[in-house]
Amino acid sequence: MQTVIIIGAGPAGLTAAYELLKKSKKYKVIILESDSQVGGISKTIKYHNNYMDLGGHRFFSKSEEILELWREIMPVQGKKSFDDKVLGREKRLEKDGPDPERVDNTFLIRDRVSRIYYLKHFFDYPVTFNFETLKNLGFFRVVSCGFSYLKACIFKRREISLENFYINRFGKKLYKMFFKSYTEKIWGRDPSKISALWGSQRVKGLSIIKIVKKALHIKSKDKETSLIESFYYPKYGPGQFFLEMEKKIMEMGGVIKKNSPVIKVNIKNKKIISLIYKENGKEKEIRGDIFISSMPLKDLVDSFSIKVESNIKEIAANLPYRDFMTVGLLVKKLNLVNTTKIKTLANIIPDCWLYIQDNSVKLGRIQIFNNWSPYMVDKPLDTVWLGLEYFCNESLDMWNMKDKDFVNMAIDELVSMDIINKEDVLDYHLERVKKAYPAYFDSYKDIDKLIDYLNKIPNLYCVGRNGQHRYNNMDHSMMTSIIAVRKIINNDKDKTDIWNVNTEEVYHEEK
Repeated sequence: MQTVIIIGAGPAGLTAAYELLKKSKKYKVIILESDSQVGGISKTIKYHNNYMDLGGHRFFSKSEEILELWREIMPVQGKKSFDDKVLGREKRLEKDGPDPERVDNTFLIRDRVSRIYYLKHFFDYPVTFNFETLKNLGFFRVVSCGFSYLKACIFKRREISLENFYINRFGKKLYKMFFKSYTEKIWGRDPSKISALWGSQRVKGLSIIKIVKKALHIKSKDKETSLIESFYYPKYGPGQFFLEMEKKIMEMGGVIKKNSPVIKVNIKNKKIISLIYKENGKEKEIRGDIFISSMPLKDLVDSFSIKVESNIKEIAANLPYRDFMTVGLLVKKLNLVNTTKIKTLANIIPDCWLYIQDNSVKLGRIQIFNNWSPYMVDKPLDTVWLGLEYFCNESLDMWNMKDKDFVNMAIDELVSMDIINKEDVLDYHLERVKKAYPAYFDSYKDIDKLIDYLNKIPNLYCVGRNGQHRYNNMDHSMMTSIIAVRKIINNDKDKTDIWNVNTEEVYHEEK
């Protein structure tokens, strides 16, 4: 029996363990996880009977293999959820599926609603050319945007930067209104300094032509990343799914060691022979035959026991990340009025999240957990539970602010935008997440050299968002592990397919 050691119990690491144990009896599987809870950035935080999703994790995929895996772990609802019953909403329910009012291990079927909050008005996300948009922008802005777009069509820019990518598709005016500020908030630098590859990965196929077609009800063959309209969502947030996966892994004989960060990777004769990790403050060694890593590439290479070529070490050391802070804020009510036709509990706005384009505040996005799942809020009829998302770097002042000071800043920003009244705040909780977003600039341009170097270690498989330094969605991260497991079981040494997940130009998450 071979021992497979997996670094990290996020979506990719857990999927690798689950697939190995399910498909073969030849492997002893051990996961080393640095945190006290599985799920990585997709975990759910419970605070005073309210649940926080760290980032808004929709379960949607074009891959039937991924959908089958999800439904194995968590069946889809067969009866109406609390809010659908109260509001009389109809849903296409799963035959013989569980009743979410009685069964916890349940996927809810949720509708995607997200908008941009700009100039104290709501705009569809992505931007659509409807009457509401034209009214909120005003006549002169609309005309200016139109001419700007025509100019962009005539004078195409070389797509050497994310800025040029957006301007080619929307024109300079719309780019500045709806893309520049938010992108700077996420990545901490001007889009002119970011590779266009980020755009091709996260906004595949989206353009003003597609938006106009949608407004005119002209069907398009492809669904873009930002246009997917419904998804599965666990009753108590994404972390619940991964806790269920953890249970199944342990039932099949897998071992998950939490609070066990890997600090050293021992390599001999070009193969990994063991890992050094910390457990209860003591260093321990664990030997294995095959190693699957979802830890950040920067940390992985830095932990190698051998001397790494200077250029490879430099590429890994300079791979950039953005860290993430989110405030769970419980309030009595919002000042924002629901003017849509969508029914909601307590008639709050229907959005799962709002993108904040206002560059006078640092806030990037607001999640409204009531709309993700009514079960995530202790009193969904009487309170609104928000997730205020901020993007930063560990070394910056914002990350190092005292919790209370940071939360007060966040509250003041919401008040300044007329979203809440200060006296309506009831409670708060702050979470910090390191290396949440791998970024496509600095040494990323040379990542192929690093990939080639890592692929020469025959018993190492790199998977997941941080394990590949790719800004993947959850289904992509899990797919990298499914393919890696297939390679391991079939003794296939070619790792190209693992790295090729989510590199095609056409977005592949929607059927």
